[in-house]
Amino acid sequence: MFWSVVVRSSSSRRSIDFVNQIVPCFFGVSRTIYSSSSRSCLASNGGGGGDGVDNGFRAFEDYLNESWKSCNFDEEIELKTTWRSQNSTFQQKQNVSSRSSFIDTVRNDANRVLEILRQDGPGFDTKAALDDLKLRLSGLLVRQVLLGILTSISFANKKRSAKLGFKFFVWSGQQENYSHTTNSYHLIMKIFAEAEEFKAMWRLLDEMIHKGYPTSARTFNLLICTCGEAGLAKKVIERFIKSKTFNYRPFKHCFNAILHSLVVLHHYKLIEWVYQQMLVEGHSPDILTYNILLCSKYRQGKLEQFHRLLDEMGQNGFSPDFHTYNLLLHVLGKGDKPLAALNLLNHMKEVSCDPTILHFTTLIDGLSRAGNLDACKYFFDEMIKQGCMPDVVCYTVMITGYVGAGEFDMAQEMFDEMISEGQLPNVFTYNSMIRGLCMAGKFEEACLMLKEMERRGCNPNFLVYSTLVSYLRNAGKLSQAHEIIKDMVEKGKYAHLVSKIKRYRRC
Repeated sequence: MFWSVVVRSSSSRRSIDFVNQIVPCFFGVSRTIYSSSSRSCLASNGGGGGDGVDNGFRAFEDYLNESWKSCNFDEEIELKTTWRSQNSTFQQKQNVSSRSSFIDTVRNDANRVLEILRQDGPGFDTKAALDDLKLRLSGLLVRQVLLGILTSISFANKKRSAKLGFKFFVWSGQQENYSHTTNSYHLIMKIFAEAEEFKAMWRLLDEMIHKGYPTSARTFNLLICTCGEAGLAKKVIERFIKSKTFNYRPFKHCFNAILHSLVVLHHYKLIEWVYQQMLVEGHSPDILTYNILLCSKYRQGKLEQFHRLLDEMGQNGFSPDFHTYNLLLHVLGKGDKPLAALNLLNHMKEVSCDPTILHFTTLIDGLSRAGNLDACKYFFDEMIKQGCMPDVVCYTVMITGYVGAGEFDMAQEMFDEMISEGQLPNVFTYNSMIRGLCMAGKFEEACLMLKEMERRGCNPNFLVYSTLVSYLRNAGKLSQAHEIIKDMVEKGKYAHLVSKIKRYRRC
């Protein structure tokens, strides 16, 4: 047995017994993590895709994504290599002004290229015009141009953008003293993805493989994000499993890279199929594999399978790691089991895996969604006692919990404490506060908070605008809602979503 606790009844008395029975031992404890009553609660929410589970559980998934940054690994290496090759003098002398001058030159050259590409059309020789620029091509310059095309793509110009991006990609690849990199392939694939040019993406993949470029987890992510929506997810996976050039660093093998990508992208139904393929190929699961599988099973509400995996994990000799503990704390938090969570935190310290700010935040988030704000405050204070100072995410979780429970005075108190402690609110903090002010009928203060966040350099996202506009409209304050939309458009933000914000309703 791995990690579980016997619960024979969902009555309150048995529930009390349950939380006192957790023994800090991972081999020899009994069967289930939480009571049958919390099981039914999680089963009803775990696989439904509702915000209550999605938002809380995303902390675990996001941390997986942060912990194994294979997606951006090749890009980071390439940018460092590009800079060294283009300006080795700066690397030796660390001359900031030289670096600034080089970047300015690249930016100016990229703007000249983009201006020529915009003139492309009948009667205009784009290739000759690019040749006339007599550019010194570099990976950084190509990246800047492709990013310029990518960021300017809209529904109206996506086909033309894909054509221009590929025309520049082909031209640059033909120049002397320059060769495309994996990252430049990824950028042109992103442009094709935005333009929904699926066949072109596949041709680029074929070209990468033919020319010996490593296809990484980042390549896989680009294809699975796009082709998965078109119903081609299994085809993508099969292709990467069979690829001899699949660079799965820093993963143990390509299956873990694929499984990790699928859990981050929320393709849970494909995870079991990939896992079975992994076993057929003769690969054994490791702790990362188990964490991903547990994450998937819980997210889908397959709790019996979740329990079996925990047992199997222990039977195969794997002890929980940082991420396993984080998932278990989320489960206990959502199941409103604060005493069980406390025992688990104590056990973590006993096995020299000291709880971090992430573990406490995950637990607090789960408890707040279970409606146990007293437990949230207890663990918030306990976290500080143990030397883990709350960050902006933890404060935001607390604030969001208080707002959701209608305790806006407590949310305001937490917000003020956060600022006094030197933690700057982020866009999610402000969104929760603006929502709380609107719920309390303090619309003037909500509008002032929107201005405050902009003054502090925190740019509102679409959710902030839509939250404020929806509450204003629902309160009959149509002129104020219109002013918010007008201000948003004048600042060049989300103009393409104005029609959506006008239809948006918030419960």
